[in-house]
Amino acid sequence: MKTLQIPDVLVRVAKLESAQLEGEGTTLQEVVEDVCLRHPVLSAHLLYDNNDLKEHFLYICSGELFAPDEPLPSDSRIQMMMATSGGIDMDTLSNDEVRRYVRHITLPGVGRSGQLNLKKARVLIIGTGGLGSPISLYLAAAGVGTLGLVDFDTVESSNLQRQIVHGNSTIGMLKVNSAKQRLTDLNPHIEINTHNAAITADNALTLIYDYDLVIDGTDNFATRYVVNDACVRLEKPLIFGAIYRFEGQMSVLNHNGGPCYRCLFPKAPPAELSPNCSSGGVIGVLPGVVGMIQATEAIKVIMGIGQPLVGRLLCFDALAMTFNEVNFKRRENCASCSAQARQAPLQAPAAQACVDQPGAGLSSDFYIHAKELQQVLDQASASHVLLDVRDANELEVCKLPGALNIPLNHLQDRLSTLDKDDTHYVICYAGTRAERAAHTLLSAGFTNTFVLQGGMKGWAREVEPDMPLY
Repeated sequence: MKTLQIPDVLVRVAKLESAQLEGEGTTLQEVVEDVCLRHPVLSAHLLYDNNDLKEHFLYICSGELFAPDEPLPSDSRIQMMMATSGGIDMDTLSNDEVRRYVRHITLPGVGRSGQLNLKKARVLIIGTGGLGSPISLYLAAAGVGTLGLVDFDTVESSNLQRQIVHGNSTIGMLKVNSAKQRLTDLNPHIEINTHNAAITADNALTLIYDYDLVIDGTDNFATRYVVNDACVRLEKPLIFGAIYRFEGQMSVLNHNGGPCYRCLFPKAPPAELSPNCSSGGVIGVLPGVVGMIQATEAIKVIMGIGQPLVGRLLCFDALAMTFNEVNFKRRENCASCSAQARQAPLQAPAAQACVDQPGAGLSSDFYIHAKELQQVLDQASASHVLLDVRDANELEVCKLPGALNIPLNHLQDRLSTLDKDDTHYVICYAGTRAERAAHTLLSAGFTNTFVLQGGMKGWAREVEPDMPLY
């Protein structure tokens, strides 16, 4: 008979009565299999379906590692070891934590148990921008034990007007790393996982699986629908928030049988009706208000207190300083949370709201790079028309001299003011709206039409690095 010493964390997870278990066998493989027969709850932790030993444990006997098929000394004592994560004890509150969270703990209905629920919670925040900043700051300060941060972008100076988790010292740094640096300084008692990636239909289930609750801090419908569908599939509550200029929306989705995002908005609106923050702008304090409400709803859901915004869309108008509420219910034919829809694979919606995301492109012959366009403009030909299809407010930040401004949604009505014999160079912020404008021009017979590759962002990168962007 041989003794297997089980790690304390596995003893707790498997709810074993003792850390020392006995098993028979001549090899490590045989001993572990026998222990799993005596304690079936361990099988999922120690063995694959084909009975091979899982590799995240090491097996040590007499100070040496043993392979699965290696013979063991008689009456040997085997110690199981796993890599140390640097994690924290989730079962108790230290004295330092009690002192830190005393204003929570003394609240009626919260106490130590409520604070411990926050410590045990694993929350995934999608986006570390305008919404993700206040969300992450307040949840870190509140003591949520594990925060996951998902973002693929880097910090730019134009972010700092509203993305308060970042600063001048982290410009150029990955946003997830910048946010982690600030949050660790704010609260060293929590764990922060960074996921430097864009969340897609391919990775959403994997990213969300290990978390208890998800908070949406995105700025486009494509991602929003994918996140919603993954949360429905995995039965995870989703705290929704969205902002535009001076307005915000908030709700708690897929919680306790409540409706999901597709129950509220079954389909995304067309891109021309849904500019993102870059093109539409946003007052800097707005994501603070919306993000704090999202953080509040997350804490309520984790603690099981109050009345979360389930089946309720809270609408905020910063200019009027009013809050309005819209009630909504689950749709029987919902494309996400109905019984039939849950069996379908995840996919992004056909319509994408972010106007500066990749769209329907043109052949390479219809694109011009920034330095090439600079040479064209230097020639100052009367037949060369620089057509900027951004909204007028965007030109307040940056524009090219001599550009004719016709916003994309007005272009069709103003084609008659343009000369088909001219050569039109179409620009926008990142290129996608210019592509759509070029399609309109080409369809109307404007054969000499070209799109500035990468838009104003491309121009700033190649020609004017000091140009302010947004």
